Amino acid sequence: MYLQDIIQMTINAVRSQRMRSFLTALGIAVGIGSVVLLTSLGEGLHRFMLAEFTQFGTNLIGINPGRVTTHGISGGLISNVRPLSIEDAEALKRIPEVVDVVSVVQGNAAVEAGKRVRRTTIYGIDSAAPQVLKLNVAAGRFLPEDPPRAARSFAVLGSKVRKELFGVGQVLGERVRIGSERFRVIGTMESKGQMLGFDLDDAVYIPTAKALAMFNRESLMEIDVLYSEGISAEKVAEKIKKILIARHGSEDFTITTQEKMLEVLGSVLNILTLAVGALGGISLLVGGVGILTIMTIAVNERINEIGLLRALGAEQRQILILFLGEAIVLASVGGLAGLVLGLGSAWLLEVMVPALPTHATWQYVIIAELLAAAVGLMAGILPARHAAAMDPVDALRSE
Repeated sequence: MYLQDIIQMTINAVRSQRMRSFLTALGIAVGIGSVVLLTSLGEGLHRFMLAEFTQFGTNLIGINPGRVTTHGISGGLISNVRPLSIEDAEALKRIPEVVDVVSVVQGNAAVEAGKRVRRTTIYGIDSAAPQVLKLNVAAGRFLPEDPPRAARSFAVLGSKVRKELFGVGQVLGERVRIGSERFRVIGTMESKGQMLGFDLDDAVYIPTAKALAMFNRESLMEIDVLYSEGISAEKVAEKIKKILIARHGSEDFTITTQEKMLEVLGSVLNILTLAVGALGGISLLVGGVGILTIMTIAVNERINEIGLLRALGAEQRQILILFLGEAIVLASVGGLAGLVLGLGSAWLLEVMVPALPTHATWQYVIIAELLAAAVGLMAGILPARHAAAMDPVDALRSE
C-alpha cells in the first residue's frame, strides 16, 4: 500500500461519516477555542497590569515608613517607627545617581469653589512630580520650587475636578477651599486615567507640607526616587538605605524597586495565564475522549475492511498509520476550527467590552494547534493498535 493510498483512504473514511466526523472535530474545536480565548484573556491582563505599573516609568524606587517583614503590609500604619520626613527626601537628593525625589502624602477632603463642592483625593506632593511621575500639565504650571516647609498655598487640579468645579470657565487664578484653608489654582493637569482603581484625574495636588498639616500627619506616606537610566537599581537602593539608616538609627523603612516589583508581578501573571489555559485544556481533554470513542467505534465497524486489507498484503504498520491518520486529521481540522473560534471570540469580546483586555500570542496559538494534533494522536493509538493487531482470517469471518 502506497502512501498516497493511505492518505486517500483516510480522507474517504472521514468524509464517509460526515456527521460523526463533524461532531468529533467540534469537540476538539471547543477545547482549542477555550484554550486560545482564556490564554488571550490571561495575556491581555498581563499586558494591562504591566502597563499600569510602568506608566510612571521603570527607573523608580519607592520608600515607605515601617519595615515590611512577612505580611507585606506597609509599616506606615505602625506608630512605633520614626516617620519619613521631608528632610529625609531632601537628603536623598544628594545621591549622585538620583535625578529627583518626590515626597507624597495622600488624603481625602472636600474641595469648594463658589457654590460647588466635591470631595476628592488630595495629594501632597513636590514640584518635581511631573518629571518623576510622568504627569503633564494642561494649563498653567505645576507647583513651584518653594522651600519645603514654607510652601505657598497653591493648588493644581486634576482634569475631572477642574470640570466638576469650574466647567468650561476660567480656572487659573481662582480660589478654592480645601478643608479649612484657601488655595489659589495655578494649573490643571492633562487626563491620566485610572491606575489600579485610583482615578488620577479626580485629584488635587498641593504642597507636601500643607497636606501634612491638613491631615494631621507626622510621616510621609511615600518617597519616590527617580534615578538615572542605565544605573543599577540595587546600587541606588543600597545608597538610599545607608543614608536613611544614618538618619533614623535603624532600618525602619521599606525600599521597593520597580524592577523587583515588575519581576514578581510578571511571575504571578505568567502563572495566571497558564492556569486559565489549563482550564481550557479540560475541554480539550473531553474532545480527546470523544476521538477515542469515535475511533474505537470506527475500528469495530470496519473489521471486515481491516481483514480485507490485511489479506491483500497491508502490513500492521500501514493499518496503524491509517487509523492514526484519521484521528490526527479529525484533531487537526478541529484544531484549526478552534483557532478561528478562539481568536474570533477574543476579538469580539474586546470589541464588546473594551475594558476587558485580550491579546492572542502566536506562541500559545501554535502550542494549542500542536496540542490538538497530540491529543488526536494519543486518542487514536489504542484503537489503531487494536486494528493493526487483528488476525486477517478472524477479521474476514466477522459480521
